[in-house]
Amino acid sequence: MGINRDQETTPTTIMRNVYGVYQSLAMVAGMELDVFTPLKDGPLDADALAQSLGVQVTKLSPLLYALVTAGLLTVEDGIFTNTAESQAFLVRGRPQYLGGLHGFYKKLWQATFQTAASVRAGQPQAKLDWLALPAEQLASYFQGQYPSSLRAGRELAGLIDFSRWQRLLDAGGGTGGVCIGICEAYPDLTGTVADLPEVATISTRFIGAAGMTERIKVAAVDLTARPPAGRYDAAVLRALLQVLPGAQAQKVIENIYQALEPGGEIFIVGSIMEDTRLGPPASIGFSLVFLNLYDAGQSYTETEHREWLAAAGFTDISIQHNVTIDGLGLVRGRKP
Repeated sequence: MGINRDQETTPTTIMRNVYGVYQSLAMVAGMELDVFTPLKDGPLDADALAQSLGVQVTKLSPLLYALVTAGLLTVEDGIFTNTAESQAFLVRGRPQYLGGLHGFYKKLWQATFQTAASVRAGQPQAKLDWLALPAEQLASYFQGQYPSSLRAGRELAGLIDFSRWQRLLDAGGGTGGVCIGICEAYPDLTGTVADLPEVATISTRFIGAAGMTERIKVAAVDLTARPPAGRYDAAVLRALLQVLPGAQAQKVIENIYQALEPGGEIFIVGSIMEDTRLGPPASIGFSLVFLNLYDAGQSYTETEHREWLAAAGFTDISIQHNVTIDGLGLVRGRKP
């Protein structure tokens, strides 16, 4: 009896996943080589672009066509042009430049290649224990995080009206980039970056380099153990709860609640999973990354965030997905 080809199952989805990854790899290579910046003033052919980048055209040309298929360049008669998105986000020097994140993306993907090994071992095989790093390496780690944090702060400054408040707490703020970005936009706002003592000294350096020492202070404190000193009108937690065990995340929220004035608001920005655990895409991706990096961190669900906030005493809790340009979510709550 012959095979009915119309009913035969084919590995279409498997092959789509196999070959789909190459567009992402092409994007990161293009970011690392800074392919998009020479095109900011207009189209170029492969020879001119290779000359501008100082590379061989025979090696560059396949990448350029891959970037076309990735939707980041267009080509006509061998002439390449940035797409509108590449022109806005991948040209060095632009306000919303994302090209510098290529190293960050590569680290995430490299860690995720350990997923099967981490699952088998029952523990992260690319564990990130940055507090165990020597001081120089710890400073280097946060140097790599600073551009992303600063961009996030500037983005939040446009999403949330911070003019209503005077005292901002950047909880687990690391370099202070989020607080710096927000305070740039709101000159009457003062801030405090609260982080572990090992990190607080690094926070001070970045704040000083930004010329914000008079407006942004640093508090060395373990937020899982106690509230920060002082009283605040608003608190921002970016990418903090997702690296902690659930019980510690709950404790952080309780301690921040105590530090807020009545009527103060909390803003949690990070990888927030839908209750179905099937989206959004950024949270799905980070859930794989986290199991390779941390002992207990994960993309926590909407319900888990709601329960933590309600247990601490927050009201008017709301959740939005895909709020930031990098696909992160936003959870809000108010202290009565």
